[in-house]
Amino acid sequence: MPEVAIEVQDLEKTFVSDGHRVTVFSGLNLTIYSGEAVAIVGASGVGKTTLLHILGTLERPSRGRVWLFGQDVFSLSERELSRFRNQEIGFVFQFHHLLPEFTAQENVMIPCLIAGLPPAEAAKRAQGLLEAVSLGHRLDYRVGDLSGGEQQRVAIARALVLSPRLLLADEPTGNLDPKSGEKIGQLILDMNRAYHTTTVVVTHNLSLARRMDRCLGLSQGRVIELDKEHPWPDWE
Repeated sequence: MPEVAIEVQDLEKTFVSDGHRVTVFSGLNLTIYSGEAVAIVGASGVGKTTLLHILGTLERPSRGRVWLFGQDVFSLSERELSRFRNQEIGFVFQFHHLLPEFTAQENVMIPCLIAGLPPAEAAKRAQGLLEAVSLGHRLDYRVGDLSGGEQQRVAIARALVLSPRLLLADEPTGNLDPKSGEKIGQLILDMNRAYHTTTVVVTHNLSLARRMDRCLGLSQGRVIELDKEHPWPDWE
């Protein structure tokens, strides 16, 4: 039996808008196994990004429990939770949030330096990851001078440089042209296979979603397993 990477039990998220309580999802349950590549799809506004933020401990649920690799994460103190997040989770977003005036290698080094690694070790790790994402020839290029696809490759390298056990990607191809998006989607799958990093991708790119190990649909506050061999609801 594979190790459980993510276990979500009876999750609820609500917020107040214009004096009214809005429920994003309620009674949500989810299990993802170690090393899996899982897509989460659904219509805009159903709470996919909110769910991803909760899985990444960036946002707390209103109710329910989340275990990551056996750790009940929201039972941790804020300091412990921050340490856990930095050590165990890598993030890739639709907008890369890189520092354009820094080089590709410098951007990827930043998480290592924050974690206290010596600069030489940080540089070595960054170079290795950039080579893994086919940017070894762009180490010294300023991020602002790279193409959109190359910038997203740098973001993926940065997310993986500390060897997290979990990679969370929110619309990683959403800001790219179709050709670049296809390459980034394949790169995420390649990195999942190479590093055995549990990977969860929120995406409207149904072509990418169908290439993942499993596809989950978020609809009306519930997660449903989707059959990759059959038509899906029109969520594009």
